[in-house]
Amino acid sequence: MPELKKEKETRILKTAELRIVRKDDDSLPKIEGYAAVFNKNSEDMGFIERIAPGAFKKALKTSDVRALFNHDSNIILGRNTAGTLELKEDKTGLFMSVTPPDTQLVRDMVLSPIERGDITQQSFGFTVDEDEWVHKDNEPSIRTITKVRELFDVSPVTYPAYPDTAVALRSLDKIKEGILTDEKTGLVIRATEKRNLNIDILLLERSEGGLKR
Repeated sequence: MPELKKEKETRILKTAELRIVRKDDDSLPKIEGYAAVFNKNSEDMGFIERIAPGAFKKALKTSDVRALFNHDSNIILGRNTAGTLELKEDKTGLFMSVTPPDTQLVRDMVLSPIERGDITQQSFGFTVDEDEWVHKDNEPSIRTITKVRELFDVSPVTYPAYPDTAVALRSLDKIKEGILTDEKTGLVIRATEKRNLNIDILLLERSEGGLKR
């Protein structure tokens, strides 16, 4: 059976940070910061999202990642395979450090606004390999991304749009189709698990001397 194609998602996290690092010499400044931070709740996007430590480990070994400005492929700030973009996981999250090209456009449109504090956020594009969902009645579902399949880009963004959650919400809808709440325990379980639970209860009651219901 062919594997389903993973769809690209983009995220902008409030907890990400962005800064310009200049050296004492005349070498080009770097743009550094965290594109993603682990174990922090996102805003309510119809669900709450968290990224687990180690989620980018696989993707960093295989992905050809660009640093872009505003996700514009015409403004390339760096690339990991070219050695101008460094990406690594640490205990905080996904750290990026990019040495941008020495052009007037980059100096005026990217470096200067970041230094002034006009641009403070990053976004990243990715596909998910593995995630986990937790559901509770009357509360937002919580999605934990445990493994990113491919990381496409990291991008300082001028005016962050609302995160693209369509892919995740479709995944949530599919999962919820098989979710029910057990009336006795209040636990949220899959419908198939509930059917199996009911069968187990019937077998137990029979073994104890007959049906009680």
